[in-house]
Amino acid sequence: MNTVAAAQTFDETSLRGFVAHEAALLDERRFDEWLDLFADDGRYWVPLLGRMQQDPHSHNSLAYEDKLLLQVRIERLKDPRAHSQHPPSHCQHVLQAATIERIDVDAGTAMLRTPFLYVEARGEQQLMLAGSYQHTLVRTADGLRIRQKRVDLLGAERALPAVQLFI
Repeated sequence: MNTVAAAQTFDETSLRGFVAHEAALLDERRFDEWLDLFADDGRYWVPLLGRMQQDPHSHNSLAYEDKLLLQVRIERLKDPRAHSQHPPSHCQHVLQAATIERIDVDAGTAMLRTPFLYVEARGEQQLMLAGSYQHTLVRTADGLRIRQKRVDLLGAERALPAVQLFI
C-alpha cells in the first residue's frame, strides 16, 4: 500500500474522532449504536489489575465481554423491569486527547490510548473513575470498528462499587 493510501486509511483526526464519538454514544445511552461500533470479533475488557495485567486469560478481569455478552447487558439496561435502573443510570466521559500508539497499515489496525474521567450517576449517588482507554481499531468495509476496548482503571485493584453502564 502506498503512503497516500495509508494516510487515507488512518488519518489522526478520524481516529481521535472515532474515540470521542464512541464515548458520546455511551453518554447519550445510545447503546445499540455503540455496540455497532464493535467488530464481529470485538471485545470490551476491564482488567482487574489495570495496566499491570498482560492478558485476559491469565488473571481475572472486571469484564471481558464479546459482542454477544455486550448485547445481553444492553438488553438488560433497556428492560423496564431492571431494578438496577430505577432510577436510570447516566454517565459522562471526559476524555483527554488520544495518543496514537501504533498503526499497522498491513493489518489494517490502529491503537490509541486515551486518558479519561468517567462519572456515573444514579439517583443521588455519583461514582467517578479515572484511567486510560486503549482502543484497538480495525478498518472494515463498513469503516472503523473496535477490535478491543481495554479500560485500565487507576487503582483497579481496589474494591469498586457496582458500575452499571460501560466505562
